[in-house]
Order: sequence, then structure tokens, then C-alpha cells
Amino acid sequence: MKKLIISPTYNESKNIAELIEHVFTLEENFHLLIVDDNSPDGTADIVEKFQERYNNLHLAKRPGKAGLGTAYKFGFKWALERDYDIILQMDADGSHDVNAIPDMIKGLENNDVIIGSRYIHGVSVVNWPIRRLILSYGANVYSRLITGLPIKDATGGFKAWKREVLTNINIDSVRSQGYSFQIEMNFRAWQKEYTIGEIPIIFIDRTVGESKMSKAIMIEAVFMVWRLRIWKIFGWHK
Repeated sequence: MKKLIISPTYNESKNIAELIEHVFTLEENFHLLIVDDNSPDGTADIVEKFQERYNNLHLAKRPGKAGLGTAYKFGFKWALERDYDIILQMDADGSHDVNAIPDMIKGLENNDVIIGSRYIHGVSVVNWPIRRLILSYGANVYSRLITGLPIKDATGGFKAWKREVLTNINIDSVRSQGYSFQIEMNFRAWQKEYTIGEIPIIFIDRTVGESKMSKAIMIEAVFMVWRLRIWKIFGWHK
């Protein structure tokens, strides 16, 4: 089976080398796609140097910063066009543990989507200030109450997908970014009656670089869940 890991980047020059080297220490034959939004810090240049060493490393350079959601949409379509069977998504900043990937792949034996969950067994987050932890946990409770999603960590960005799920979701119609993108993709899969499983991970907040979180992303998430609820009632998402 062909397996692809997608990792969007913007100014991740301090983290990208570690991610690449760690992925290619895994025993399974993974491919890694870096979707870079023209990072001014030279992230893409570092990836290009590593391409000389790793044949399974791919780089897609986009003209400018266009958001996390569009980066994943680009990566998903790139993967489907090249017939990958399993597609994973993860951050490039070190917050997602590469060592959890084999367990996520195994989880797909009994599920169509697997989420690396921060909240399936209590709270498994390191280095977050209490304010951000409350915000994240609260956002998940909020989205679960409004949409009915049976998921503890609907906003998590560490996920594994079977090809068929992404094939049957209208990716082009997804317009959300950030937290909202993760929620909407989960919702669309759930409404298509695909099974979504969660495995516990330890989320370690970035130690270098800057967070991409913004007030606009949080506000979008507040209103997105109500749009999803309306879709659920009237079936517009289909």
C-alpha cells in the first residue's frame, strides 16, 4: 500500500529538517509531501537539499501564504491523483510525534479515519498555557454539542485517512481554515457514515518558531459549527 504524509509549512526552517529525518527512520516505506507557502525563511530550500538524499520526499511550492485548509486540500488532491492508499496529515513544528504514525496506520484496520487525540484519555498536552488549553478543550466540547460529532478531539490536525474517504468528500467545497477545517472534514466524513477512531497521543507544543493561531481562526470556528448543524438538518453538505 502506498502511504503519504502531508505536512504544510510556513516559516518552519527551524523544525523541518528534524521532521524529514524522523519520518524516514520509520520502518515502513512512507512518502512525505511538504506543501510550502513560499516561506520567506527558506524552508523550501532546506527541503530541496534533503530531496537529494530521500527519493520519497516531495515538495510543492505555492506562491504565497494561503492558509492551512487550502494547503491540506492541495495535498489531498495531490495524493489522490497519484493513487496513494493511505494519507496522513501532521504539523511540521514538532507538536505531532512521528512515532505515533505506525499506531495510526494500524488503527485504520478497523476505522476509515484515525485521529491522534489529545483528549481521548483526559488531557495529553505539554507546554500549553492554561488559557490556550481551556480554549482548545472548550472548542471541542462546543463543537461536539452543536454538531453531534462523536469525537473528543475534533480540532486535532494529526490524522490518517483511507483513500476512499477523501475520494468521496467534495474537497473543493471545503472552505474552512484552521480549527474549522479539521472540524468540517471530520463532519463530512461522519455524515458519509465513515467510521472515525481516536488513539491517544501526547501533544507537545512547538518549542521553536511561532504559532499560526489567530483570532480570525477562532471566530471562524465559532460560526462554522452552526453552519454544520444546519447542513446536518437539511442535508446540504451532501
